[in-house]
Amino acid sequence: MKQKCPVLHIVVPCFNEQEALPHSHERLSKLIEEMIAQGSIGAESKLLYVDDGSRDNTWEIIEKLSSESNRVAGVKLACNSGHQNALMAGLAAAVEHCDITVSIDADLQDDINVIPQMVERYRGGCDIVFGVRRERKSDSWLKRTTAGMFYRLMERLGVGTISNHADFRLMSRRTVMALLDYKERNLFIRGIVTKLGYKTDCVYYDRAARIAGKSGYPLRKMLNFAIDGITSFSVKPVRMVFMMGVLFLLIALIMLIYVLTAVALGRSVSGWPSLILSVWLVGAFVLIGLGIIGEYVGKIYIEVKNRPRYNIDTTVGLD
Repeated sequence: MKQKCPVLHIVVPCFNEQEALPHSHERLSKLIEEMIAQGSIGAESKLLYVDDGSRDNTWEIIEKLSSESNRVAGVKLACNSGHQNALMAGLAAAVEHCDITVSIDADLQDDINVIPQMVERYRGGCDIVFGVRRERKSDSWLKRTTAGMFYRLMERLGVGTISNHADFRLMSRRTVMALLDYKERNLFIRGIVTKLGYKTDCVYYDRAARIAGKSGYPLRKMLNFAIDGITSFSVKPVRMVFMMGVLFLLIALIMLIYVLTAVALGRSVSGWPSLILSVWLVGAFVLIGLGIIGEYVGKIYIEVKNRPRYNIDTTVGLD
């Protein structure tokens, strides 16, 4: 039976967020105090900031906030390990001290006002509550288009993702413990969470503009993240390479029949331009196929080394 007032930890991964963090903390601390006063969460609830190897004063700000309030805790990673690893580090640090966690980015573009709704859904029996954007009008045309293509591609590949959901979600203790049992290094958390099998629900919100600073997810990182998501959950790209090989074999057989027929009828065979074009075309597809296979081989290489995802430098505000 769930507690009447579950203890909540809001996990916030941070990377070079010295500009946004003071504003974000003010809003989050106000929200958590209001929820405690209303009796929806326990008095031991906290904000947990994870410094993902920031090069600015992010950690100094976290230390200061923790010294000023017992509702603030911090985890400092020894180096930049990536957003997904920082999030896992925060969840691992929080799970022993709370009943539920809510993960959210430090820029607070996700609407914190739906967190009470998430808690209510948890108290109603849900173990995972996803925060889902209603629309993407605040994004650029390029980001909207690429995001739509990504989610459609993931659906076609059989990866269970929720469209327009990032890493803004509530998770119960048992779902976090189950998530931590997934030991792969090529993390795509939003794909793993949908496969845990526990009861889920969604809350919908409109995404706001970034409070301060700049996005930690430029185009290069978004592309790498998309590739990780695809190759971590589906072998269909490798099968596509095989089917491509079969298709090119059929085309080669048809061309062979055409050439033999042309010779038998005494027709001149096309010259070197068509030959060179064919060589380049086939070579391009071979290289694409090798690249896809190489991506999977690289993932295997990373996994078999079994290196730790992250190293913790220090913590504050945690027992």
